[in-house]
Amino acid sequence: MRHTEFWERMELALGSAYAKAWAGQFVMADLGGRTAAEALDAGVPPKQVWAAVWRALDLPASDR
Repeated sequence: MRHTEFWERMELALGSAYAKAWAGQFVMADLGGRTAAEALDAGVPPKQVWAAVWRALDLPASDR
């Protein structure tokens, strides 16, 4: 997964106005106590970050 696909999925899940804010504020244990944005900046693969977001938001299996 590329960063662009990650952000597209985030916008579909949360809306374009809220996706970036949520990614920068919501801390997840699955990402070592980082936000999605911090994890991406630290080089964590977008697919791994998306998996953590998917679990945190309890999204349907179809969004996995």
